[in-house]
Amino acid sequence: MFVAPGTVQDFGRNLSRQAAQRVADNWWRLLLNGLALIVAGVLIFSIDWSIRSLATFIGVLFIVQGITDALTTGIDARVRQANVATGLLSIAAGIVIIAWPGPGVVALAIFLGAWLIVIGTLTISGAFAARRVLPNWWLLLITGLIEIPLGVLALANPGATLAALITVGGIWAVAIGVMRIVLAFEIKRLPDEVDKAWTSPDRNGTAAGDTPDAARIAAAAS
Repeated sequence: MFVAPGTVQDFGRNLSRQAAQRVADNWWRLLLNGLALIVAGVLIFSIDWSIRSLATFIGVLFIVQGITDALTTGIDARVRQANVATGLLSIAAGIVIIAWPGPGVVALAIFLGAWLIVIGTLTISGAFAARRVLPNWWLLLITGLIEIPLGVLALANPGATLAALITVGGIWAVAIGVMRIVLAFEIKRLPDEVDKAWTSPDRNGTAAGDTPDAARIAAAAS
């Protein structure tokens, strides 16, 4: 989401404040997205759904998630391109689900499960790519580790029931919503973490900002 595999060599040892600010600028999008997901999760558990209405609601969630991902900026243009591609994939899946005339429970389970596994895998790879850049990269890791098992659960039973899909969708929306809210406030503080890294003294008592060794930024942020 914020760091793509292959960009760590460029930024892992030298996280500039400008790059940190680009990441931090996403905090309000994540906050709104997290709040919307929690509300969606509560609705999923609270409403007596039909297959058609649940499919439409999940399709809308896919689209909202896709828009959020596409608008999320990272430390460089490559991350933005990856986010746009992921977002478009999510939006396309949402449109297919909504446009499909009367999707069955099994079809909806396949879409939901496959989407969660793909998104979870991308989130985990992005988390490991960000581990030397983002202080709380493990939040992204946990997010991916939640999404993949839920995706497997949705795909595990070919005779999936509507109740099972409601359970998977509701747990995913609430859990990921909470994680995104926490992550939003964490990345909001990232520029301040970079500033602290530059101003904190090194082992020789010299302020890090007085030396060209930018690796201290990543060390303090990890």
